[in-house]
Amino acid sequence: MSQNILHTGKLVHNMALQQIQAIPEELFDIQPPQFNNTIRWHVGHIIASLNYFLSLAVPFDFEIPESYSGLFGGGTKPSEWTVTPPTKEELIMYLSGQLESLASVSPSALEEKLKSPVDLGTMHFETAGELVNSALMHEATHLGNISSMLKVIKHS
Repeated sequence: MSQNILHTGKLVHNMALQQIQAIPEELFDIQPPQFNNTIRWHVGHIIASLNYFLSLAVPFDFEIPESYSGLFGGGTKPSEWTVTPPTKEELIMYLSGQLESLASVSPSALEEKLKSPVDLGTMHFETAGELVNSALMHEATHLGNISSMLKVIKHS
């Protein structure tokens, strides 16, 4: 089962990478009124969230800039940014690096109990695999948000 989680994770992350690479950067900062954030925010959020969840779950030695949590963490908004956000090229670089690091995660690591259980809202996680699986579902949700935003932007 753990091998399946990692396989799916690599597929989802690679799909995200390919979809994001195909989006022109001039669309990254358009915020349709129907949405709370931008494509750039969603891409950064995918990066920051995956790093956060994997660092809680498994040995995952991939570093992203400290500023990403302040730019892309839960509850943040591009309208409140006081620094220049990363370029599309930088975001793609971190997505690619995460894909390589994800490939190095051992399936057996997902079978391990977490050092301490993780609670996120009503969700409770006790094993690394549970948390990693949830992180991947979270990534897929944001990928869906990006797709929806693109449709709205292109039809506006």
